[in-house]
Amino acid sequence: MKKFLSLLGLITILTILAACGGGSDEGEALSEEELTVGVTAGPHEQIMEKVAELAEEEGLTINVEVFQEYVMPNTALEEGELDANSYQHQPFLDDFIEDRGYNLVDVATTVNFPMGIYSTAISDVSELEEGDSVGLPNDPTNGARALMLFEDAGLITLDEDAGNSATVLDIIENPLDLNFVELEASQIPRQLEELAAATINTNFAIEHGYVPTQDSIFIEASDSPWVNLLVVREENQDDPVVQQLIDLYQSEEIKQFVDETFEGSVVTSW
Repeated sequence: MKKFLSLLGLITILTILAACGGGSDEGEALSEEELTVGVTAGPHEQIMEKVAELAEEEGLTINVEVFQEYVMPNTALEEGELDANSYQHQPFLDDFIEDRGYNLVDVATTVNFPMGIYSTAISDVSELEEGDSVGLPNDPTNGARALMLFEDAGLITLDEDAGNSATVLDIIENPLDLNFVELEASQIPRQLEELAAATINTNFAIEHGYVPTQDSIFIEASDSPWVNLLVVREENQDDPVVQQLIDLYQSEEIKQFVDETFEGSVVTSW
């Protein structure tokens, strides 16, 4: 009996120590010497690689991890595989958090990628014909953004209450009876020849050799509100290294790099 009570006491002590000890990394500050930042392929990747060059001069190593789609960069950040990511705008982040309950937060704005309408068959949106099939991203926020761009181009009218949550069901006027085909955003450039036209996110357009300001047949205004964000876990938003990352990104060197490299197809927010 005494042995049993002694064993029970030992288990109790170990349980208390485990609860009070540093068994969890939750809330731990990020390393001030090394960060892993997730980006999507294309301009976000190019810009972050330039940020990494500047960081190296300050003794900070930034490992850039490249993704080909929009879901995993947030999942990897939430699960601690990344320290930050840079690829999404506010409506996308808000929907993602509402959907999955992730504890992510934006800490700075980065760049804006004006979305464009592209075609291999026509040179102007006015050339679209009745019944033509047009493509758009199948994720909610970029799909809504694409529909708003089609509306700006004079092709459709959306329910005015739909806003950033617009879907094809919110189209109230479609004079050409266009057929809207929803596709994975990264796949649209590959399927463009099968469509009369399609909206393509700038990062994927550039990745496939398009120059948005030259090759799109209609493009968002340069003051589009869909600015991209630098995102971290909520617990790390006040870490000193996060502010260092923001300062590096929003530097004059990066602004000059973006202006010279992308010639207006990517616009800085600062």
